[in-house]
Amino acid sequence: MFDITLIAMGKLKEKFYLSAADEYCKRLKGYCNFQILELPEYRLPENPSPAEISAGLEKEAELILAKIPKGAWLCTLTPEGKILSSEDFAEKLKEIKLSGKSNACFLIGSSFGIAPRIKERADFKLSMGPMTFPHHLARIMVLEQLYRAESIQAGSKYHK
Repeated sequence: MFDITLIAMGKLKEKFYLSAADEYCKRLKGYCNFQILELPEYRLPENPSPAEISAGLEKEAELILAKIPKGAWLCTLTPEGKILSSEDFAEKLKEIKLSGKSNACFLIGSSFGIAPRIKERADFKLSMGPMTFPHHLARIMVLEQLYRAESIQAGSKYHK
C-alpha cells in the first residue's frame, strides 16, 4: 500500500479542526498508509526582522528534513506553486505511484513559510490559489483534497 505523510508546522487546537482532520485521516487510511506529523513552529518575537524570520525557517528546516520519509516524493504547499484542479491533483498522485515511488510527503510550512532550501529540494510545489488561508484550515483543505484524489483514482462517487 502507498504511504502518504503530511508534515505540518504547528499543532491543531480547535475542536472543529481536530474533528475534521480526524475524519479525513480515517477516510484516507482506507486508501493508503497515512500519517500526519506535527512539528513545532519556531518561536519568533512579536515583530521579527527578516534575519530572525530566516533563522527561524532554517531551524524549522532542520526538523522537517529529519522527518521526510527516506526516498519520498516531496510536495511543498506554497503560494508560488502550481494550481491544480482536483482531477489534475489526482492524476499527479497517480503518476507518483506509477513512477515506482512507495511514498509521498506533503509539507505545510509555518506562518512565515518554508525555508528556501526545502522548496528547492521539493519535487513539486503546489499552490491552493492566490487567496490566503489560515494554516489550520489549509491543513483540512489538503486532507480533503488528498482524500478526494484517492476517491477519484478509485472511481468512487465522492467526487461529483
